[in-house]
Amino acid sequence: MRLLSGFVSSLLLSGAAIVSAASSWSFEDATVSVSSKGAEAGLKDKLSPSTVLGKSVSLGATDTLKLLLTTTDGSTAKRPHQAFLTLTDPTTGLEESFVLSVKDSGKAKVNLSHKDLPHQFLTSSKPITASIVIGSFGSSSPYKSKLFDLAVNRDANVPLTIPEAPVRYAAEAEIHHIFRGDPESPPKIITIVFAAAVAGALPILLGVWATLGANTSHLTKALGNAPVSHALFFGSILAMEGIFFLYYTSWNLFQMLPAAAVVGAVAFLSGSRALSEVQERRLAGLR
Repeated sequence: MRLLSGFVSSLLLSGAAIVSAASSWSFEDATVSVSSKGAEAGLKDKLSPSTVLGKSVSLGATDTLKLLLTTTDGSTAKRPHQAFLTLTDPTTGLEESFVLSVKDSGKAKVNLSHKDLPHQFLTSSKPITASIVIGSFGSSSPYKSKLFDLAVNRDANVPLTIPEAPVRYAAEAEIHHIFRGDPESPPKIITIVFAAAVAGALPILLGVWATLGANTSHLTKALGNAPVSHALFFGSILAMEGIFFLYYTSWNLFQMLPAAAVVGAVAFLSGSRALSEVQERRLAGLR
């Protein structure tokens, strides 16, 4: 008797496991209808989870499609984790899914109009395939099957608004940089003209200097008191002019700056000592 009871219990448990494993998601009481704006709902077509609707559902420019159904897990009405109406373009394979609003009782619905559809569906030459997808957590098998074909009829008098293509990040064409050439000196004729103008002004400068009472007789005394300072100061001025000439003709900025920094430091130090010697003679009343 105990053996028989154990066998019956095992058989019942096995049967329960088989039933549980065999349960799957589906739907019942499904209808699809299309109504025009401002009009009552049109004819309803009943949908079967195992049979495709024999005719295409036509959706005009001012129409609204309404899909109603009750989701079931096995034979029990139940709310799944996911329920979608999926539209697929048979030509391009483009898919778009629309979430069904499902209550705890399993009653679900979704409404569609032209404004909800991608613009590719509005220009499709073939009916769009409409499928239902139902699934949830647990051991129940999900449901996915084609229900009907949706023929999208667009108003030819209304222009189709196509959004701009999204930005696609990809390799761009190779960029060839054209760098500006090295700066060139002005034409030699301009250089000669300005050099001649400077050279021609030197006699005038010396004449004005002599007219204003330049005291050239103190040159020997100045060189005797500070020969190094005066020589370095005068030489640094000439060297700086030579650096500017080389920069103008052949040197670049990185060659000119170090040399100018050295000559400038020599001019500053020697010039300070030379001016001190000149001030000493002025204070002594020799100038």
